[in-house]
Parts: sequence; C-alpha cells; structure tokens
Amino acid sequence: MMAAVAAAPSRGIDRVRRAFQRFPFLPALIILVALLLLNGLYQPRSVSFIGITGLVKTYLALMLLSVAQTYVVYAGDIDLSAGAIVSLVNVVIVVLMEQWGGGGFAVLGAIGIGLCVGLGCGIVNGIAVAALRLQAIVATFATSIFFAGLALYVLPVAGDPAPAAFWRTYGGKFFGIPFVFYAAVLLALVLYGLARMRLSTQLLAVGDDPQAAFQSGLPVTAIRIKGYALCGLFAGLAALCVTGDTASGDPLVGGKMTLFSIAAVVLGGSALSGGFGAVTGSVLGALIIGLINSLVYFVGTPSEWQNLVQGLAILIALMAGVVVGRKARA
Repeated sequence: MMAAVAAAPSRGIDRVRRAFQRFPFLPALIILVALLLLNGLYQPRSVSFIGITGLVKTYLALMLLSVAQTYVVYAGDIDLSAGAIVSLVNVVIVVLMEQWGGGGFAVLGAIGIGLCVGLGCGIVNGIAVAALRLQAIVATFATSIFFAGLALYVLPVAGDPAPAAFWRTYGGKFFGIPFVFYAAVLLALVLYGLARMRLSTQLLAVGDDPQAAFQSGLPVTAIRIKGYALCGLFAGLAALCVTGDTASGDPLVGGKMTLFSIAAVVLGGSALSGGFGAVTGSVLGALIIGLINSLVYFVGTPSEWQNLVQGLAILIALMAGVVVGRKARA
C-alpha cells in the first residue's frame, strides 16, 4: 500500500517531466497567460480581440526574427547579424519600390528581391560559420557591421516613405478581419510544415552532438548553412512587417531587434547550446516581451524608468522560465 502511494507522486513527476521535454515552451506559455491577466487587470481592452491583434501587429516582426534566430540556435549557433539583415532588407525594398513607381508589380518585385537579399545574407553567414569554421558569435558580429554598412549605403538618411499600397495593405482589413491575423495564421501553418520536415530534426541533432551527427552520416556543414539560410529568409519577412508598420525605410531600424530576438528564444525554452527547443516557444517569447512593454506602460511607470523596469522584468521572466524548465527536465 505504501509503495503504491509513493509511486503515485513519482508517476505524476514523470508525466510533468515528459510534458516539458515534449513541449519546452510550457514555461513561456504560463508566463504569457500571467502577463495577459495582469494586462487585462490594468487595461481590460488590451485583452480584447482588437487589443491582441494590435499586439500581434506591433510585434509580428520580432516574432518572425525570433523564429529566424531559433533555427540557428537549434544547431548550437547564433546570429548577431539578424537585426542588420532586417535593416538592409527594409531599405532595399523601400528604395526599389520608390524607384519603380510604387505600383503593384513594383511592390511585388521589391518584396521578391528583398527576400532574396535576406536569404543571401543568411547563406553568407552560414558559409562563414559552417564552411570556413569561424566562431559564430565573431563571424556574425562582423557580418552585422557589413550588412549595417550596406544599409546605410543604400539609404543614408531615414525617412523614405513606403508606397501607400504596401502599408495600407499591412494595416488594413479583409472581410472585417485585420491583415495581420491572416499573416499570423499563415506563419503558424508554415512553422507547422517546417517542424514536420527533416531539416528541423537534423538541426536539433547537430546542436545536440555535432560529432555524433557527423558519424551518423548527416551533412553537418550543409545543415548548418541551411539553418542560417532560413534565418536570413525569416529576417527578410520580419523586414516586410517592419516596413508595413513604420511605412518608411530606416537603415538603423533593426539595431535593437537582434538581442530581443535572442531573449525571446531563451524565454521560449530553447537552449542556446543547441539541441533543444521549439519555434512555438520563440513566438511566445516575443509576445511576452511585448506584453511586458505594454504592462510597464499601463501601470504608469515614469518615462525615465521605463527602460530600467522593462529590462528588469524581462530578466525576471528569463530567470523564471529557465529555472522552471531546468527543474522539469532534471
């Protein structure tokens, strides 16, 4: 009888551990729900459909960049140039749309070239890190300076307006539903499809043990390059959202986004050492950062204290998520 009683808590702990191992974003989901409740307490309209849609619209770019960073982190790498890629793609598409007249075909052509630029930047990073075997943190820091310099060369001064057709579509509604809602649904479908592809599993395998992955026959170098290519592509998509949200080109717009994307990845339960995590958690981590920023504003924090309080709140959320995740997996 006593053995059965003792076994019951043990089975419960095992179930919790398995749940956290299968869904590493559970701590982030708990933090997200708590922040939603707090935001609703101070500003009830913030948890309405309109309020949540506004939150997604504002932080969709960060969500995409966090997803971009996740595919690199899967393999145990990191990309410090992600924000610079956002800036470069942003100015490229704005300048091209302006030079080509701002019509529908001009917008589509500029978007296509912008995404190719993001993809190309990611491949450059992948070759530098995986093929040339440079340290990821050093190589991507160097390329971030290079990409930022290119952005300033393309558009030395911020403020070039994007065509109205572009930003009105991004901020508009279709059948009474905001465009960003469709974008979020499409993102969820794309991430679901990528999660079911072998590349995601291969990236995690490389991050867990590169030597074992190589010995099992996996093309480790090619896999890491593909991870960086995905990162560049999603950074390009993030730049489209930034352009739609700001309706202008700015060569410095992505400056702060890199570190926020890394924080979102960690908040989402992914291990920076690689081999463990989920893109769902990174999306939740980006929303957590957005909700923290909103909460700091709603509680009436003085402007001179807002950055301090935001940083402290994000740090506490990071600590809580990491501790809970580690204890659940231990």
